Amino acid sequence: MRIALDGMGGDKAPEAVVKGALRALGETPSDVELILVGQPQVLEPLLEREGAPSDRLRLHPATQVVAMDASPGHALRRLPDSSIRVCYNLHKSGEADAVISAGNSGATMALGVVVMGRLAEVDRPALASVFPALKGPTLLIDVGANVDCTPLMLMQFGYMGSVYAEKVMGLTHPKVGLLSIGEEPGKGNTAVKQAADHLNSSGLNFIGNVEGRDMFVGDTQVIVCDGFVGNVCIKLVEGFADTFEYFFREYMSHSIKGRLGGLLLREQFRDVASRLDYSNYGGAPLLGINGVGLIAHGASSPKAIATAVRVTADTVRAEVTRHLAEGLEQYRGRLLGEAALD
Repeated sequence: MRIALDGMGGDKAPEAVVKGALRALGETPSDVELILVGQPQVLEPLLEREGAPSDRLRLHPATQVVAMDASPGHALRRLPDSSIRVCYNLHKSGEADAVISAGNSGATMALGVVVMGRLAEVDRPALASVFPALKGPTLLIDVGANVDCTPLMLMQFGYMGSVYAEKVMGLTHPKVGLLSIGEEPGKGNTAVKQAADHLNSSGLNFIGNVEGRDMFVGDTQVIVCDGFVGNVCIKLVEGFADTFEYFFREYMSHSIKGRLGGLLLREQFRDVASRLDYSNYGGAPLLGINGVGLIAHGASSPKAIATAVRVTADTVRAEVTRHLAEGLEQYRGRLLGEAALD
């Protein structure tokens, strides 16, 4: 299995990417090989300094880099040899089985769609993100790929999220919920109300509307929403985790009682912090393209990069792309019927 890793993408690239790649090789089975894509003059000294093994990691050149603040259009039209595009070109040609990038997320999504194409029956690919909940991890889809969604797109997200939760997260017949402003049927804006009707007849294990507070319970394994709402939710979780850590450390530093309490609760705090740490979840798979692409957090540490490699390898082994295609084909009649009503 060969995974193309964007060596130039991310706030902490290329150092964090190189270190994460080497860490991943020590944590994954021997059949996982990495193709580090980027500027040789930048990456080669880092690989030499870290003592990179030559048998499971090789460097593939790319002369251009997509800046973190560049527009997707600029990356598509002006940067034909960017590290992100070269990664997807390797995937398209069959030289790589998947792509990982912590770089410009908009460009990574756009290039994934343009180079790899979409699966049949998918109007728009979606980003899915796993986050912690009391009863187990929950998958939120979409978290930023599509700001404006039709009801049919939301139903497609439900299908794709359900397949990913089953095949990669190991959840049997996952419960699917639709994020809204109330649990009662009929709550939400027009798109959400129409999407609820579609999902009710989808054949999925759809349990109805869920509210924001339900996200952290874990009774619903797949939560569907548009990319605007989903991205706000994910950023809120990240912000809460940082605030929680700040308040805890502030409490410990204010008094002897606080310091003693902090010492007693240190292990428990580490456990909670680990559950909220994005680096333990790898990144967001781009579901609906004709291939495997994972977008890692822009601030990814070496640990986060290594986790992304592991999650991506699991996705390839689970043949998620094939299962998505087969699952969507299975519901082709429903999708076409609902599309005619949209």
